[in-house]
Amino acid sequence: MGKKIYLCSPHMGGGEMKYVKEAFDSNWVAPLGPNVDGFEKELCDATGAKHVAALSSGTAAIHLSLIMLGVKPGDYVIGTSFTFSATVNPIAYLGATPVLVDSEPETWNMDPELLEEAIRKVKGERRKVKGKGGEIKAIVVAHLYGMPAKMREIMAVADKYGIPVVEDAAEALGSEYMGRRVGCNSKFGILSFNGNKIITTSGGGALISDDAALIEKARFLATQARDPAPHYQHSEIGYNYRMSNVVAGVGRGQLEVLDLRVRQHREINAWYRELLKDVPGVTFQSEPSSDFLSNFWLTCIVIDPAVAGTDREKLRLAFEAANIESRPLWKPMHLQPVFAGCPAYVNGTSERLFNNGLCLPSGSNIDEDGRRRIAEVLKQEFNV
Repeated sequence: MGKKIYLCSPHMGGGEMKYVKEAFDSNWVAPLGPNVDGFEKELCDATGAKHVAALSSGTAAIHLSLIMLGVKPGDYVIGTSFTFSATVNPIAYLGATPVLVDSEPETWNMDPELLEEAIRKVKGERRKVKGKGGEIKAIVVAHLYGMPAKMREIMAVADKYGIPVVEDAAEALGSEYMGRRVGCNSKFGILSFNGNKIITTSGGGALISDDAALIEKARFLATQARDPAPHYQHSEIGYNYRMSNVVAGVGRGQLEVLDLRVRQHREINAWYRELLKDVPGVTFQSEPSSDFLSNFWLTCIVIDPAVAGTDREKLRLAFEAANIESRPLWKPMHLQPVFAGCPAYVNGTSERLFNNGLCLPSGSNIDEDGRRRIAEVLKQEFNV
């Protein structure tokens, strides 16, 4: 059967141990330290953001961004429906109501037209009933599987109504929109360095922004909001959200190979496209124009079972039988039991993608034997 091929496993670059060893040699293994400072500076260089706070997770970064945007119980936050739950969970942490917006079919990300409809209807409901609830405090847009969302259109809607935008670029480090790295087209950007991301710190994340004061505030809140005093004094609720000096060392080594990893993920995406180019009923998540550059963190396909002769689940099980991991596309948040009561503005796009879509194994460390095994399954299932 062969060793397991994972969807996207960690791929070390070779430089990580140098920084980790420095942390151990200096006994700087506690949170914060030179590696954290260095990682933040290097992330600025890698993304084009002016300021970065290295944190314990991408979820922590979303949570802090919403706190700093003043989200309170009773408020509304508009979020992408077609995403992982970590994009939306922090809205609930703060007692706000998620307003879920479906995708447009080109990038699979938030539909700008539905976004405006959601804003108008939520505002209209609030006007109808005095004291009905809070305000729309933020829009959280995910860049799905590395594909940039249509930020020009989304920002035009957000600016029209004066609502700040948070970019969930957890899956999209290294991707670009109109020549800029994603995460830098709005008030805040969110990054993740979880074990399966394009680069990893084993677990970690970052908040990026061009606003120095907001990033400084994020660091303060993420360090238990300790006031400047010789004793422990706290005037605000804080969180244990800062990254440790050890894992930041892993991140520094990983960041050295980010551009290489992007090229490798894009190359494996091209390999799949060539392999399946003559298979009817199979389409890929694709860049709509030259304005979009995806890191193709995961290569994703949609299968039309009426044409392809197989379906998403049959292919997934065939991969599983060959000890190869694949995964259905995200189940939309408006279909999740935990968010069933939330307002949702849907057009059927994300449900169709969920029902028929599959994430293919996309790790940059899949070797030639791995590709051969993957190709055998695909050829067998699609009869090519």
